[in-house]
Amino acid sequence: MQGVRQKYRPRTTCSLAIVKPRADTSSALCSRFTIERLQMAPDPFHQPVLEREIVELFASLPAGVVVDATVGGGGHASAILSRAPQLRVLGIDRDPEAREEARTRLADFGERVAIVEATFADLRTVLDQHRSFLNGEGVSGILMDLGVSSHQLDEGQRGFSFRSDAPLDMRMDPTKGETAAQYLAHVDRHELARVLRANGENRFAGAIAKSILERQPQTTNELSEAVERAVPMAARRRGHVATRVFQALRIEVNQEEEQLTTGLAAALDVLAINGILAVISYHSGEDRVVKATLREAETGGCTCPTELGCVCGAVRRVKVFKASSQLAQPEEIAMNPRSRSARLRIARKIAP
Repeated sequence: MQGVRQKYRPRTTCSLAIVKPRADTSSALCSRFTIERLQMAPDPFHQPVLEREIVELFASLPAGVVVDATVGGGGHASAILSRAPQLRVLGIDRDPEAREEARTRLADFGERVAIVEATFADLRTVLDQHRSFLNGEGVSGILMDLGVSSHQLDEGQRGFSFRSDAPLDMRMDPTKGETAAQYLAHVDRHELARVLRANGENRFAGAIAKSILERQPQTTNELSEAVERAVPMAARRRGHVATRVFQALRIEVNQEEEQLTTGLAAALDVLAINGILAVISYHSGEDRVVKATLREAETGGCTCPTELGCVCGAVRRVKVFKASSQLAQPEEIAMNPRSRSARLRIARKIAP
């Protein structure tokens, strides 16, 4: 990593009551907003999206454990624990910086919290290894907040973003696996073009793949330049020309599609009856996987004609809350632009 890692800024506590601003520095720094009665402050690690919706969803669950399968800086977990004293949170994350921040943020909740190094694809193993934390109670809820966090994007030296020049890393756990630069050193052009097309870079996927592999970029700037050479100025969309390429490489390096498929299957298995699964996705590829998985679980895979009723013996496993995804409200988007692309899908597990 280049330079010294930026330290986390101390959080200041903001009152939600409608009061006159005090003259002290902490009050001046606070951005006040109300989500029912929760006390909230700007999060220096990651501002959780759809927080009000998530809290309302999980707060009514019976006593048990909620698995925050991408705990990040602990924003969602903190809100859930504050609102629902009957719940405990088992937080999972593969990013060591995220786990460090989550432990600090959630320390006041004591034994109601456990933070684990893992991915949501490891969900079954994690639960087996933490039976004592479950304390004989079921998994009441599971939250998956997919994709890259704001902190990972903002930490330029992690190599996730074209906004800072840094080594081309992109690993969510920077201690394991191969970097994006190492991946590009061995992938062939046709496979790379396929990966780009799968993530929406259709028209120039072949040309971009050829340009990248010819230049073998080692930094984010070099990757951006390789993409720019392959895409004519007149054909460029709004936004940065390399946006989808960065996304595609990040997904491939971190095996996000495989992780998601495995994690969703595990979540549906380990949830208690009447337990809630909530998944927040940020791009169409993720959302398609989530939608298809929940649809399969809701129908049991039945393809019988509707007019004849089901005769194939399919077993429904969940009730999906609504066919379409839930979006952030305009006021949240105004405060947190990242929430603009968020898509929330919810399902409740039902008895067979």
